Amino acid sequence: MGPVPNVTRADAVAAVRNPLAFIAARWTPDPRTVRRAALAALVMSVIIVVTGGAVRLTGSGLGCPTWPKCTDDSLTTTSAMGVHGVIEFGNRMLTYVLCAAVGWAIIAARAEKPRRRGLTRLGWAQFWIVMGNAVLGGIVVLVGLNPYTVAAHFLLTSALIAVATVMWQRTREGDDAPRPLVGKAVQQLVWVLVAATVLLIAVGTVVTGAGPHAGDSSEVERMPLDWENVTKLHAVLAWIVVTLAFALWFVLKAVDAPKGPLHRTRDLFLILLAQGAIGYVQYFTDLPEILVGAHMLGSALVWIAVLRVLLALRERPEAVTDVPGPAAEATLTRA
Repeated sequence: MGPVPNVTRADAVAAVRNPLAFIAARWTPDPRTVRRAALAALVMSVIIVVTGGAVRLTGSGLGCPTWPKCTDDSLTTTSAMGVHGVIEFGNRMLTYVLCAAVGWAIIAARAEKPRRRGLTRLGWAQFWIVMGNAVLGGIVVLVGLNPYTVAAHFLLTSALIAVATVMWQRTREGDDAPRPLVGKAVQQLVWVLVAATVLLIAVGTVVTGAGPHAGDSSEVERMPLDWENVTKLHAVLAWIVVTLAFALWFVLKAVDAPKGPLHRTRDLFLILLAQGAIGYVQYFTDLPEILVGAHMLGSALVWIAVLRVLLALRERPEAVTDVPGPAAEATLTRA
């Protein structure tokens, strides 16, 4: 074990005043580390969707009946609250794991050399979305799982996934101006696909809000809509998204587009087919919880796949991986 470096009072003050700058001055992560950190944040944002769905589908939404404590007298779940309390409290604890993943992404982005402010901002955007969604999750509990707040909770998580996806992509690119790989007409078609997907996800939250899985075993308010009609609208929108993805693939083939957009459009189409199959099976089998949970996971994967298609329409030079040596750093510091 090597000698422990001396930490001066000035170092301690600097660490307290700006811990990120303190770490960045003493650590330069490998580009792969930055990519993995961004990917970890994205994966955790998807996991929190799945575990949140598990809370609702097991009727554990009010397993902890208050917030920020689990009960009026206890910060954590108690034995009297049973398995529902464990499930709900466990999901709350996973928020801290998500925060840790986002924090790692922020630290890695801040410490990368040369410094990339845009990448760091994407990390901080995730952090504030997580904080806002944590508060919104508490409001969901306090208002007794009101379906409108539940829908907003899911949509904000979808926004988190979007930012995490963009950050993950940006870790594999440079910071120069993007160069389009396809024409303007193809870009417009993809934006229509993105808009249709946003509408599909939004209507999906309405299906949930009007449907039978209220999130708790007690009587919970539902959206005053005909669930069958909303579900049919959701299915129509799904077919529109599938048709747009299929049309996009043919257009990209016709204009001899690069392999990147083609491959990501193919991946999106396959994910959409799997998601559609799950959706129809769950509809005709009276919504078994396991399939509803798989459908929620599929929703997150579809959203990521659509965003990756959008991001594949342009390219940037690869991020610079060479960093100045100690002598060059000392020269720059003196300058």
